[in-house]
Amino acid sequence: MPHKIGFAVVSSSGNEDGYSAKELMVHAPTVNGWRSTRSCLYPQVIILQLVERCRIRKLQLLAHQYMISAKIEFYVSDSLPEYFSPNQSDRFQRLGYVSLSDNEKTGFKARELKSVHVDAVGQYLKLIFHKNHVNRYNLYNQVALVAVNVLGDAVDGEMESTPTKEQLIEHYLHNTHEDSALDGTYLGKLDSISPLDDLAFDMYQDPEVAQIIRKLDEKKQDAVRLERYDLAKKLKQAIADLQKVGERLGRYEVEKRCAVEKEDYDVAKLKKQQMDEYRRKVYLEIELHNLLDMSLIQRTEEFPLEPLGYSGSPRQPKPKESSKHKQGKSIEKAHKSEPERVSPNPTPPQRTPTPPPTPQAQPLIPKINIDALPYDERPLPALRKQMGETQNQVPEPEPPESAVTARSTGITGEPEPLTEKAVREASFPIEVYGEGLVAGVYSKTWSYREDALLAIYKKLMEVPAGTSKDDLKTMMRAAVFLVRKALVDKVASVFQASLKLLKMIITQYIPKHKLGKVETSHCVERTLPNLIAKTGDSTTRFRVVATDFIQEMALFKEVRPLQAIPAELVKPLKPNTLARLALSQLELLERLLKDLGTDNSGFTTDNVMQFAMGALEHSASEVRDTTVRIIQIMYRKNKSAVLEYLPPDDANTRRNILYKNMFDGFAKIDGRPTETQVKTQKKAATQEAEKRKKEEIRALQEQLAALQEIQAEQASKGKERDTHKPSKAAGKKAPLVPPPDIGDDQSSVANYLDNLCIFCGEKDDSFNEEGLDLHYWKNCPMLRRCEHCRQVVEIASLMDHLLTECDKKDSFGKCPRCTEAIPKQELTEHVRAKACTPAKSDKVANHCPLCHENFAPGEESWKSHLMGKESCKMNQRRMQRTQQMQQGKMGGLSVTKPGVKGRSPSIVTKIPAPKTGLNKTSSRTPAKR
Repeated sequence: MPHKIGFAVVSSSGNEDGYSAKELMVHAPTVNGWRSTRSCLYPQVIILQLVERCRIRKLQLLAHQYMISAKIEFYVSDSLPEYFSPNQSDRFQRLGYVSLSDNEKTGFKARELKSVHVDAVGQYLKLIFHKNHVNRYNLYNQVALVAVNVLGDAVDGEMESTPTKEQLIEHYLHNTHEDSALDGTYLGKLDSISPLDDLAFDMYQDPEVAQIIRKLDEKKQDAVRLERYDLAKKLKQAIADLQKVGERLGRYEVEKRCAVEKEDYDVAKLKKQQMDEYRRKVYLEIELHNLLDMSLIQRTEEFPLEPLGYSGSPRQPKPKESSKHKQGKSIEKAHKSEPERVSPNPTPPQRTPTPPPTPQAQPLIPKINIDALPYDERPLPALRKQMGETQNQVPEPEPPESAVTARSTGITGEPEPLTEKAVREASFPIEVYGEGLVAGVYSKTWSYREDALLAIYKKLMEVPAGTSKDDLKTMMRAAVFLVRKALVDKVASVFQASLKLLKMIITQYIPKHKLGKVETSHCVERTLPNLIAKTGDSTTRFRVVATDFIQEMALFKEVRPLQAIPAELVKPLKPNTLARLALSQLELLERLLKDLGTDNSGFTTDNVMQFAMGALEHSASEVRDTTVRIIQIMYRKNKSAVLEYLPPDDANTRRNILYKNMFDGFAKIDGRPTETQVKTQKKAATQEAEKRKKEEIRALQEQLAALQEIQAEQASKGKERDTHKPSKAAGKKAPLVPPPDIGDDQSSVANYLDNLCIFCGEKDDSFNEEGLDLHYWKNCPMLRRCEHCRQVVEIASLMDHLLTECDKKDSFGKCPRCTEAIPKQELTEHVRAKACTPAKSDKVANHCPLCHENFAPGEESWKSHLMGKESCKMNQRRMQRTQQMQQGKMGGLSVTKPGVKGRSPSIVTKIPAPKTGLNKTSSRTPAKR
């Protein structure tokens, strides 16, 4: 079966520094591969010497993402010339070439893996690289190769010839079908290649995990041969799982390498810790299920990646061995090396079906003296237990009784003595609790600090009730002094112990001994600044714990009346305040506003809004967004007072997205539509008005077409009447009697339409072209002049005109209650007063913009409302028309002033025309003769 063939690089035409062709001898996720020199001459040549003479079946090339050769040629030979040169190819046999993609479709981010199937025998392989594909990333016209893989079979001299007919007959006579099915080397079976020998496997797998996978694969093959199929199934699943593990570890290794190149050593350290922890868990799982003896695995840290070839001169070929012989030799070598790599325990415990992790994984963990490490680099006790440190160390003798007693009281061992500076600083608590206990609080060992705080906790809990007030206060204040120091500790357990002690002092110690509000205030005032500073810690866990404790402390019945925490939270932020500290303070303020409110809580509209206006200027967007939420909370409580601190709600202010979102939030709180919703409503209203206009124009066109047909019919009837008129006797003249009026019907219709107002239905002889314009401009009760643009519009469409068509439409807003157009400076008060008459839908009622009342639905109702006997009292034109009619009756004559020329108004109407006349139209004057 073809397998991976090792090789060594014999020669290359050149390489860039750090990208030698010898990099091709190693397959791993972090290899750099070979890269030609800058602005090199083509072609470029690399010659490989295989570890043995073999039949090459497959070549795999992993190309660079943008340094790509247009064509690569392959040559094979059994030997090199005595004085070989990269340009000599007389002894090489040409196999062919492959073309590589220019990689433009992938954006020069993916690497192309090219596989070439060949059938050639030889020991030397030459690769010739032609000119590169040109792209914007390859500035120096280089070519590169990340990895190359050779797959083939070892070839002996006598096996090279093609088998004869007699050999084939002899083979099949002495082998049954069952034997052939089990024998993978019989001549009739196509050669297959193991996935573990594929180049993609090594290039994306962690080398150490790849080694384990190969060993598990060998065990799987042995299990199949021994017919242990349950074990083979188990090993198959383990191999599949380990491939995912290896890919993940390989990705971590690449990320660690990139971080090192960028000199980001914190990220590199984190990736290394992730790899070690993940690798340790996987190895323990492998050993737990008895899959492999992990003591046989060599760590990559101890042994660097080995090349695919062999060490030594490339001209000294490695002795040939069969695959079975090599496998047996490797297994024998592994068994021989087993006694040399025994674990520290001479007799490891025997395995059981479900054992706990055994000490066999101990060789994976380096033996380091923990006490010799710096304090900050020592692993945590829990991690040391998990890693089996206690098993690797010699058991310590039982501690003396005095040490056990000291541990029960909270002091473990002897902490280092106090420095001179610490003695001066902590002189007060030393007088109260003694130097030994205070030394524990100041110790560099976190366990001493934690135990000292717990010891103080125990002392305060055991103070007898008859102790004098002065002694009680002294002990409490000394404890608060030590708590303040522990609140800034970077160890979580010490910080938790300080919070526990502080909570006990406030909620139990002071109330129990009735020390009063003064001592409670002292505790809060001394510790609160450190607690608030802890809310800005870089560790999320510390921030969450500190924030939760401050919120809990603010609700203590002993602390709440003091109003100390609200007063501390509303102090203005400094310009250089960290974003996470400011954000934690704002989130805490937001929580307490919901819990405490603004009534006798220390929070007032003034101090909260002053703090919020300063926080709005912070550079972090998260801080500003949280401030907006706080302002909205205050707006719910006192709207008018909050608006005094904010700029006016106008177009200039809304250009700032922060204030726009804030005022939109106010609108939602008030139940008003937001600016976006208002624009959407205006757009919908405009579209609806345009739709109505189009429908009106279409109706008018239909009526005009019908009128033209009537006129055509009347004209045809008149002609027929003239044609069929009875003639008189010849020689007699017809009497000079005027002919009958053949155009009576036509002229009557035209005259009727010409003297008719299509809006109010009034007919007057003076309604010629100029007379109708004058009527529209001054007298028609269905129309009205806009006070802002002087355009004549119909009363029914007055509000739509003001909102969508008027020159001053930007100064009006629509009331969501009565739907009328209200000046924007009066809209807020108008909506807040709620004194307007709510408008109903068009199907239920019409709404008059003059008297602001609702009346019957339908378009015909507008005429009766604006012109009827009990019509709109606010229609001034109807009142003027009534007075004119009364004066005309008294004088017996109606006074008109024809000839006065007015402008042609643009009329928008909802009132239908009389049944015998034309319908209304929009944006044009009525039809004239």
